[in-house]
Amino acid sequence: MKIWITAIAIGTTGVAALAHSGATGVVLERMQGMSAMAKTLKTLSPMMRGQVPYDADVVRREAGAMIGHAGEQMTRLFPEGSGGGVSKALPSVWENSEEFAALAQELRTAAEGLKLSAGNGLAAAQGNGSESMMGGATDGMMGGGSAPAMGGGMMGSDLPMTTEMFADMPTDRAFAMVAQTCSACHQKFRKEDK
Repeated sequence: MKIWITAIAIGTTGVAALAHSGATGVVLERMQGMSAMAKTLKTLSPMMRGQVPYDADVVRREAGAMIGHAGEQMTRLFPEGSGGGVSKALPSVWENSEEFAALAQELRTAAEGLKLSAGNGLAAAQGNGSESMMGGATDGMMGGGSAPAMGGGMMGSDLPMTTEMFADMPTDRAFAMVAQTCSACHQKFRKEDK
């Protein structure tokens, strides 16, 4: 079993290295951070859809990883002049830096909220039906469709979300907010993959 896990880890590292070939310094660091957050979404998405057993500890761990790459930790990796080359950052990162920073902070709040909501479980387990929670929310992040850009607060509201607002929220709803925030940022600030 350890040999198989090691082989997967080596294979994943090789793919990540290939995807970031040519990147150095702060560009490489931010690409690695974005890859770590994408891994979190890919790890949690099947759980949120009920395709694998729900595990609150895994949710907390993965949300913690995302928290470590969001907010100021993210924005500091986009200094002026660090676009171009292998970078996937659009010029809008620097042209609309306040909006970019707001979305980075919104992502941190949503990730903190996801971690806080981990003990709540999925909406279906609460009798709320998880399909309506997860419908298109992760599709925009995971490859199909797109989530609407955020307004003044999460989910298009004019009121900014706070971490405490997640306390009683089903975990899949909190996860949908994380995914929508990622998607909104990618729509405005990231070059599309070809």
